[in-house]
Formats: sequence, C-alpha cells, structure tokens
Amino acid sequence: MHHALPGALRQSTTDGASPSITSSQKGKTPVLYKSAHKRDGSYYFEDGSCVLLILDTLFNVHRSRLSQDNSSFCTMFSLPQGNNNVEGRSDDNPIVLSGDTPEEFRHFLWALYALPHELGIVTSPSANLTHLIDIARVAHKYAFKNLETWALDAIQEYVNRKPSPILSGMQPYSSPSSASATTDHELELDAEPQSQDTPTLLTHLIRLAQLCQHDRLLSTMIALLRQLMASSVTYAYLAMSLADELDLRVLRGAAYFEVMQKAVVVRGLGVDVLRAPAPVAAAAGTPSNASASSLVLVHDDAQPAETPSSPPPAAPPISRAQQLRLLSGYYRLTSTWDSLRLTPLPFEHSHSCSATWHQQGCTQSWLEFWKEKTRSDAVMGLGMADVLGRLRMVQKDYERWGSATYMHHDCRMVAKRAIGDVVRRVEEALPDYFADPGGWEG
Repeated sequence: MHHALPGALRQSTTDGASPSITSSQKGKTPVLYKSAHKRDGSYYFEDGSCVLLILDTLFNVHRSRLSQDNSSFCTMFSLPQGNNNVEGRSDDNPIVLSGDTPEEFRHFLWALYALPHELGIVTSPSANLTHLIDIARVAHKYAFKNLETWALDAIQEYVNRKPSPILSGMQPYSSPSSASATTDHELELDAEPQSQDTPTLLTHLIRLAQLCQHDRLLSTMIALLRQLMASSVTYAYLAMSLADELDLRVLRGAAYFEVMQKAVVVRGLGVDVLRAPAPVAAAAGTPSNASASSLVLVHDDAQPAETPSSPPPAAPPISRAQQLRLLSGYYRLTSTWDSLRLTPLPFEHSHSCSATWHQQGCTQSWLEFWKEKTRSDAVMGLGMADVLGRLRMVQKDYERWGSATYMHHDCRMVAKRAIGDVVRRVEEALPDYFADPGGWEG
C-alpha cells in the first residue's frame, strides 16, 4: 500500500533503490538545477507541464498523464504548495526522481504515451522483455496499478511461449543503447534482442513477480527455475538464494534438496581411509607419490573423488546459515529414512481381506517386501539423505512385484496408495527439513 509522505512522496524501493520522489520541505529554499543536465530527446515536450530530473536527464511531460490511474504523482500534485517556488515548473527547479535510470523511465513513459496500435508490439514475437520489466517495475514504484498489471500480463504471455525463450537461451535481457538519439516518442520496443545469462533474467523476473505480487508470473518462473535446477547445480544455488531472500516456501525445499544432493556441502578430509598410510621412510624416499596421494579427498557419496587431474568445479559461495540448513536437512532426512526402513508403512486391510483367513499372510507378505526392498542394492546405491529417491525406487519395485504374492488384491492397491502418500508428505515437508537447526537439546 502506498502512502504520501512529507519530503518524500513515496519510499518505494527495488533492489535497494532510494526514495522515488523528492520535494522541498515547507519553508526551505528549493535547490536549483542549472546547466549540467541534458534534455531527453524523446520525452522533453515543449508543451509539457512537469519537469522531472533523473540522474543527468531532464524530462518534460504532462501532469495530466502522470496523474492517471490514481498514481503517486496524482497524490503529490494535490498537496498544497504554499508560497514555495513550485518544483517541476522549470529546468532550474525540477522534481528529482531517484532510484531509476533515464532509460528505465523512458521505457515507462513509452507505455504511458503509446497509442493502441503501438502497444500491440509487446505481444508480438519481437517484444523486448527488458522494456516490459522496466515498465512493470516503474509502474509499480509509482502506483500505476493498471499499467503495472498490463505489463506483468504481457511478461507472463512472453515467458509462456512455446518453445520457451528462456529455456532455449534466446532471452532478450540486455539494455539496448541509450535512446537519447531517438527523435520522437515512438520508442522502438522491437529492437533487436540481445541475450544475457539466464540466471540474471530469472532473478529479475522472480523478484519482480514477488514485488508486484503477481501470482501467475511467480508460479511460472518458479516452475521454469525448478526445471532448470534439476539439470544444473548452478540453478539450484540460485533457487536456494532466491528462496531465502524472498521467503519462497514453494521453492526452498526443492532448491535445498538439489544443492544437498549435487554439491559438496562439507569439504572432505585429506585422508583416504581405504589406503594404508605409507611408511615414513618410503614417503621420504618418494616425495612425488606421497604428494599425489595427499590430494585425494573423500567427498560425499554423490560426488567423484577430487584428484590432481580433476579439480572440483567452482561453486557459488553459500552463507554459514545456508550451510547449517543443508546439514540440518541432511540429518533430518537420514533420520526419516531410518524410521521408514525400520517401520513398514501401515495400511488398513480391505474388508474382503479382513473377512477371511488371508489377512495374516497378507500382512507378512507386505512386511517381507518392505524389509527386502528398502535394503536392495538399487536403494542403497542412492544418497543416504535421498529419501524421495529411495521411496520412488521402492515404489517402482512394488509396481514390478507382480501378482504372485500372498497379498490380497485390494490390499495391494491400498499399500500402493500408502507409498504414494508418504512420497507426497515428504515433498511437502521439504522446506521444514531445511529449516534452521534451532537450539541444543540435551
């Protein structure tokens, strides 16, 4: 919710941006801005009624345009001015906007002034995602709600294209050259797109969707990021950091789980316990061999051993708090698997099974299956904390179990649902597994 504040109409920030609109306080002499600033080539209108200064660029636009949509400008223009020299009436005394760049504000003004046939460019194949992001962010900052929604919906349509321009690596997210050379207000939103790295683009879009509380766009971007992080630990790190920054529960559990599975959370010891230590005399006589042996590290079970010829790939740094959450998740998940392994999933026998002598054999058959399959080579070959992977392996074994068992047919269906239910419960609880460890309990 936006509020009008004396001295700074609105304190909306994005990525640490400073206050958006500044105004001289009552009784103080206004600051005059002289020759150092240039007029914008596209949005300095001779008949404009409001001069705005962004960094070193002056814009002269119409108050009636800025007052639309019950914006923050509308609130500011309605404030009594008293005997002060009113800001925004001349180049020497403009309204100063901070936290934006001239280019971002120029993109916003394009949307504010564009004609209906010009607006159609945003839904065309040549739409520029950079400009749409700028329009949505600036519109949100200054409370142009309808314009903000329009821009976010256009972004949503863009990212939902098939094939996805983000997943195909052809996303246009780089700032084009300054539009100061543009001679009219028909800013070219169909400029040739240029690629920027996908992590940066995803970060901008997820932050924007969260800032503007646009649930559909946020869900779409989270789904795309989850798809990417399944194939690359780089995106898992990104998802983990964004989940912490924006408090995204829907992303946190899956992201931490992927990082835990694919990254070296704790560096291994410089010791190989499978090799006997070399005798001291021999080590002294063969320094090169001893040196090579000392480089072999013991990693987690999901990572190959580090050798002189295969150094570990560089990974983004994680904070101490994130490391503790990863270790907490590992401990909690391994404890969960121990409980599941030792205690077969309970289920209610069907009425037809309970009405016959078959129930005891049905129960025994299920217990034997669970005991055998939770200790199978395929299950034990997965990571110790990979509860979901192990449960899904048991689920596959159950599908292949066939009909030559002593379990009643109806009970088999009930047991199958029980396995699926526990997989779902673990998935839903993943964010809680990676919660802060809490205090010590003796």
